[in-house]
Amino acid sequence: MPDVSQRAESIRPFVVMDVVARAKELEAQGRDIVRLEIGDPDFPTPGVIVKAAEAAMDAGETGYTQSLGLPDLRDAIAAHMHDTYGAMVDAGDIVVTQGTSPAMLLLFGSLLDPGDEVIMADPCYPAYPNYVAFLGGVPVPVRVRAEDGFRFRIEDVEAAITPRTKAVMVNSPSNPTGGVLSAEDLAALAALADRHGLWLVSDEIYHGLQFEGPSHTVLEFTDRAFVLNGFSKAYAMTGWRLGYMIAPRQFVRPAEKIQQNFFLCANHFVQVAGTTALLHAGEDVARMRAVYDERRRYLVPALREIGLGVATEPLGAFYVFADARAWGADSVALAGRLLEEAGVAVAPGADFGPGGEGFLRFSYATSLERLREGVARLGHWADTTGTALDCR
Repeated sequence: MPDVSQRAESIRPFVVMDVVARAKELEAQGRDIVRLEIGDPDFPTPGVIVKAAEAAMDAGETGYTQSLGLPDLRDAIAAHMHDTYGAMVDAGDIVVTQGTSPAMLLLFGSLLDPGDEVIMADPCYPAYPNYVAFLGGVPVPVRVRAEDGFRFRIEDVEAAITPRTKAVMVNSPSNPTGGVLSAEDLAALAALADRHGLWLVSDEIYHGLQFEGPSHTVLEFTDRAFVLNGFSKAYAMTGWRLGYMIAPRQFVRPAEKIQQNFFLCANHFVQVAGTTALLHAGEDVARMRAVYDERRRYLVPALREIGLGVATEPLGAFYVFADARAWGADSVALAGRLLEEAGVAVAPGADFGPGGEGFLRFSYATSLERLREGVARLGHWADTTGTALDCR
């Protein structure tokens, strides 16, 4: 048999998915596992969205659409960007995709040549460096720190720029940290990118889930930018697989060609549902956001009370990235012990880059009752096992 390609061999596994698999094995054996490891909203998709999809299927809207996406959905996205942020976006600059992850393939496939560098936070969502490297680019990590709310220091970003730098990647609100970039942060990054002739790539999938003040799109500050967004998180539509990319016009046709060859188009009836989400599900998003905020306000002090460090409160998404070094320096081993011994599934910080080692990510996309149970189990585990544990 031929050898596996170097490209495939070089991709790091997403360890949290191994945690998911083991948690499911334990559940199948009858164990009760508190699932705090993955960012999958526990809310059902709002009924108005489901009904729109059902009506579309009943009407026979189950075939291919144009590769760029349904015009009605692209118009609704453009209107949403204007109404929410005051950003002027033309529907012709939007490519609808089967989730935000395929949008990254279109984006970096259109932007990068081999050897081009993309600056990104460390820690960050692990798909970012994997997509860049898979397409021949070079991910360049820049450490972000808990005491800064995991926000970029502009001087650190500037120091990472080389003649091969093509773009700076931002994610606000952030996975895994829940950190939020302020308007001033985004303005400074936009000015830096403009000064050096770089592109900004902004993953805005957690917009709509910010708890203090409004979210800001990078398009408020520069037009040398790409935006990634979708419906999975704010609208509780993870399994629907619907996302989009907003790109400068010269990149739209190249992205469309990649889409035509690799994915054809997003599902027709799902696009109809997405249009309805933007037009009619705003109250549902606000309701879910309020519940997430209640969970956040419980979980942060609760984790501190049992000995985990949260230097700065997360302001968005539905994650707490907690310093667990008092319990053990090896986050993968520690997460494994917590699953097996305490019955609590969490994501190891090392999954998100070297800067995440020693941390654990807790998702509060689950009920307050289950959060309380998970914290109680962790507290009991720490009390009976001791701190400063050797989890190697």
